[in-house]
Amino acid sequence: MKPIVMKRLALSIAVAALMAGALTACVPLIVGGAVAGGSLMATDRRTSGTQVEDEGIELRADSRIRSTLGTRVRVSVTSYNRQVLLTGEVPNLQDKQLVEQVVSGVENVASVVNELVVLNSPSLVQRSSDLLVTGRVKAVLLDTRDLQSNAFKVVTERGTTYLMGRVTQREADLATEVVRGTPGVQKVVRIFEIISQDELMHMLPAPTKPQPAAATPAGG
Repeated sequence: MKPIVMKRLALSIAVAALMAGALTACVPLIVGGAVAGGSLMATDRRTSGTQVEDEGIELRADSRIRSTLGTRVRVSVTSYNRQVLLTGEVPNLQDKQLVEQVVSGVENVASVVNELVVLNSPSLVQRSSDLLVTGRVKAVLLDTRDLQSNAFKVVTERGTTYLMGRVTQREADLATEVVRGTPGVQKVVRIFEIISQDELMHMLPAPTKPQPAAATPAGG
C-alpha cells in the first residue's frame, strides 16, 4: 500500500474514533502509526520535553478548571509550545476571566489566548460538525504539497478553525489559504509561532547516509 494511502486511511480511522468517543471522553488518536494526544513525537517541531510539558499543562488546566468552576463551563484547553488556547463557552464574563486566571497559574504556561465566548453550550449536532471540520482540515493539510501536516494543531469551535504550530511565514500563509477553502470552515484564527527557514532546517532530521556494502572475502 502506498504511504499516502496509508496516511489517509490512518487519518480516517482517527477521525472516526474522534467522532465516536470525543464527545463523551478523551481518547488517544492513532495517526500515522503513532499514538498521540494531538501530536506525533517523531515529527513534532517541539522538543520531546516540551511535548510532555504541553500534555501536562492540558491535564492540570482541565483539572483545575473543573475543581474551580465545576460543570457550569465547557472549556477545551490546547497547549502548544507552552502557549495555551482556551475555547468553549462560559455563562458570563466573570467566569471567562476566572478561567484565564486559573490556567495562567498552571506550571509552565507561558501565555494564554482566551477565545472563550459567553454562550450556552453548543448542541451535539454543532459539536459533531466541528469535529468533522477538524478532520477535513487535517486531511487538507496532509494532502497539501510543501506542508508538514504534523507541524500543525487544529481546533474547531462553532465553525471557527484555530491553527497552532511552529511554522515559517510561507507555511503559515499557505496553510491559511488552503484551510479557508475547506468546507465548513467559517473563519480561520492563526496562533502561530513564526520561525525562520534556517530554524526549520535545523529541526528537520538529517538525511540517512547509505551504508557501504560489506566486502566479500576473496575466494568466498
